[in-house]
Amino acid sequence: MRVRYYLDPETGEPHIYGHGVTEDEVEEVLRRSGEDRAGRDDSRVATGWTEDARCLRVIYVRDPEPGSVFVITAYALTGKPLAAYRRRMKKR
Repeated sequence: MRVRYYLDPETGEPHIYGHGVTEDEVEEVLRRSGEDRAGRDDSRVATGWTEDARCLRVIYVRDPEPGSVFVITAYALTGKPLAAYRRRMKKR
C-alpha cells in the first residue's frame, strides 16, 4: 500500500510528527487495524495497536489511485477514548 502524509506547512514535515507518531507506526495500524470505520467528509478512521503496544487512531482518506491512502493525522489514544476502544474490542 502506498501511503502519503499531510505535511505541516510550518515545518514541511508530516503532521503526525507533532503527535509523536512515526510513519512505521501509522503503516502498522493501517495494515492490521482492530477497527476501521467511516469518518467525516469521506475520511476513514483506523484504530489499532502497534508492535510497541501503543494504541493509535489514524485519520485518512482513500486516494483515487488504487492501493493508496492519504494520512491526514494520527495520534495515540489515551484515557476515555482508549477505554471505549478496548470495550468495543471485547465485544467482538
